[in-house]
Amino acid sequence: MTDLALDVATPLGFTVRCTRAYWDQVILEKHPVLRGREEEVRQALADPDEVRQSRKDPAVLLFYRGGAPRWTCAVTKAEGGRGFLVTAYPTDAIKIGVTVWTRSR
Repeated sequence: MTDLALDVATPLGFTVRCTRAYWDQVILEKHPVLRGREEEVRQALADPDEVRQSRKDPAVLLFYRGGAPRWTCAVTKAEGGRGFLVTAYPTDAIKIGVTVWTRSR
């Protein structure tokens, strides 16, 4: 079985997976600030404040959790009810895009 760094059910009805190898090689190379912060990414997926659809690819969803001045963004793509992590990063702004889900307050 593949060693998973993330295996998280989202409130949109699909599960996002990320292997340990992908997390180490891709995510941490692009955004080394995320080292040791897998739980923040997991929480962004499981309990986001807002989810937006990418303007460039409607199959890509951006899960945001946190608040100003820093958000954690987990970028996913879902196909056939299964999702995978494209990337994750800290950000100071939510990207423009169609809001597809908002946490009920």
